[in-house]
Amino acid sequence: MVSRATGLAAETVKRGLRELEDPGSVDERRVRREGGGRKKLASMDASLVRDLESLIEPTTRGDPESPLRWTTKSTRRLAAELRSMGHVLKSPQTVATLLHGLGYSLQANKKTIEGASHPDRDAQFRYINEQVKAMQAAGQPVISVDTKKKELVGPFKNGGREWRPKGEPEPVRVHDFPDPELGKAVPYGVYDLTHNDGWVSVGVDHDTPAFAVATIERWWEQMGSVAYPQAQRLLITADCGGSNRPRALLWKAEMQGLADQLGLEITVCHLPPGTSKWNKIEHRLFSFITQNWRGKPLISYQAIVDLIAATRTRRGLAVRAAVDRSAYPTGLKPSPEELDALQLRPHDFHGEWNYTFVPHAF
Repeated sequence: MVSRATGLAAETVKRGLRELEDPGSVDERRVRREGGGRKKLASMDASLVRDLESLIEPTTRGDPESPLRWTTKSTRRLAAELRSMGHVLKSPQTVATLLHGLGYSLQANKKTIEGASHPDRDAQFRYINEQVKAMQAAGQPVISVDTKKKELVGPFKNGGREWRPKGEPEPVRVHDFPDPELGKAVPYGVYDLTHNDGWVSVGVDHDTPAFAVATIERWWEQMGSVAYPQAQRLLITADCGGSNRPRALLWKAEMQGLADQLGLEITVCHLPPGTSKWNKIEHRLFSFITQNWRGKPLISYQAIVDLIAATRTRRGLAVRAAVDRSAYPTGLKPSPEELDALQLRPHDFHGEWNYTFVPHAF
């Protein structure tokens, strides 16, 4: 009767009756008996996994000259290659299942190769750390400076997403050609390591040493002098490239002028070459600015300033920003008189990375 009602074979019903009479013979963790079901391809095709790995990593497990080395290794393409090698595959999903079983996953490139490192790299990091601790213990200001990535100004696509009514994304331009009138924004930042706050000047011209020093000056006028009214010294940590590179003579001439103007003894310590991502401003200020404006087109300079100034964190980060519309032409060089007037004192340890400017009226 059960067989007719369910369509099951009578022998299947009888087997179920026997299991009910002897519950201990049933493994509740399994649906079918051990060994039942369709066998996996890898167990039936001994060379399948080996050939798949040779396609994934042709330079180590397969043919270094394989054309697949220079193509996107999608599951569809890999399945086609395996079929051409004589393997029976019904679906590209089988390839994905095999790859997951082998510990593979979809991954993007990762920036980890820094190139040849300087033998005194770690020693320079320790030296900077010692200088920072000593200045902070003395109640003197310590800042980290750098230029953030230049940004197109206008209704251009900005990475990331934000909440909007469904099906109504904010329209932006199809092509990322700079607007001839708005151009690119050049954000240069100053981060106060002690007070966890920062200043960003959004330039409209070029990223030059003059622009970098002008930004530090604006930070001092707007924030630094208020936070450190008794300051006598200033420590600046910077990377070894861009507008604040140590080999730029204009950077040093402008820094001497700043020391004279502020009446401060200014020490500059550069991170070793190839380590700019270790600069504190990168992950304590710039990263949060990027998170704050993700998905929002930077339609104007004022919008950029407002988005930067609205950046906050749970740890109390506060940021102020302003547009710097001054012109900073490239190719300028300090005069011989300016270079002769430098009161620059290289430190005993790597004086090319660590040096102090003494103001003339000091």
